[in-house]
Amino acid sequence: MKAAEYVFWGCLVLVGYVYCLYPVLLFLVYSLVQALRDLRYLATRRDRRTPLQSSADLPPVSLIIPAYNEERALPGKIINLTQLDYPYDKLEVILVSDGSTDGTNEILQSLPDPRVRAVLLPVRRGKFQALNHGAEHARHDILVFSDASTLFAPDAVKNLARHFSDLRLGVVCGAVRLVGNAESRQTEGLYWKYESGLRLMEARLGATLYASGCIYAVRQQCYRPLAPQDLTDDLVIPLRARKLGYQVRYDPEASATEFSADSVKAEFTRRVRLAVGGFRALKEIVCLPLWNFTGIAFLSHKLLRWVLPFFLIGLLVGNAFLLESPGYRIALLVQACFYLWATLGFLFRSRMQRSRYALFGYFLVTIQLAFLVGFWRFLFGRPRSAWQRVS
Repeated sequence: MKAAEYVFWGCLVLVGYVYCLYPVLLFLVYSLVQALRDLRYLATRRDRRTPLQSSADLPPVSLIIPAYNEERALPGKIINLTQLDYPYDKLEVILVSDGSTDGTNEILQSLPDPRVRAVLLPVRRGKFQALNHGAEHARHDILVFSDASTLFAPDAVKNLARHFSDLRLGVVCGAVRLVGNAESRQTEGLYWKYESGLRLMEARLGATLYASGCIYAVRQQCYRPLAPQDLTDDLVIPLRARKLGYQVRYDPEASATEFSADSVKAEFTRRVRLAVGGFRALKEIVCLPLWNFTGIAFLSHKLLRWVLPFFLIGLLVGNAFLLESPGYRIALLVQACFYLWATLGFLFRSRMQRSRYALFGYFLVTIQLAFLVGFWRFLFGRPRSAWQRVS
């Protein structure tokens, strides 16, 4: 029974820390640091914002967009590219088709803009290869990565590029606003608001670890060719920049709109891929010097999240051996109600879309299952590098 108590309380503390205590700790540290910055500003009146640069001072940029069977998304993306507020002669666009079999190649070959170059790969190899080809063909020192379905705000590239006047900077991460249907707004949309708040506070503490894959920029010197096992370029590239001694920054004003998965089932597929990529990157991550708050952020916001399903299983199993006490019986009942809530969300998701938060339990359990599947595939699955956007 003692062992069951240790398992139960250990898992309960870790689960509570990940979702409740760490956000509180982060908020307190963030508030203290922000207060000190405000006092320093009042004393010196020095502007803390990174200023927008004039057109003459902005660096040349190569915007790289990998695509696989994106004929439906490309027309909107092409229109969006024409709306970017960036000096005409300082922006090149490289669209890389990763062995597309629909009308993607025909669309890319018909583009009249001389700034836009199409790279058509004959065989589907994976996003890593598309990004490598894009970087190889890029003429400029600053690389901006996006997805075919992502729509940039007109000033997004400007806001990313303005930071690279600081030679210590290697990667700038942008902010994403998710748009989706009724189901995604009740699930991933809510979760993303929570995640965005954590990411913003971590950024203010210099602890940005990863980017949103659909909007980030990297200095060419920081880019190292990706390998087939690098499924999460938005994690691997910033980490390698840190390893080279460069800083990683998050700019919430560099914004883009992305369309979330149409269903929790589709989001499950994406989360499995992210989990596999995260576990594969662990060997590289543990070799990095994660100083200051960065190490705490990685442990709390990443590593513990990846293994959280095991804590939830331990919490349930440990509780099952501790039913003699009324308190433990209540704890088991609470867990049963949570999983019942998730099950009802799965079974009646169409009806429950109308009720706020009704599907959130279903989403939380689904992403934990995705991490379990991702861990299993990391251990026993065959490496896969092919990719496609979930919908």
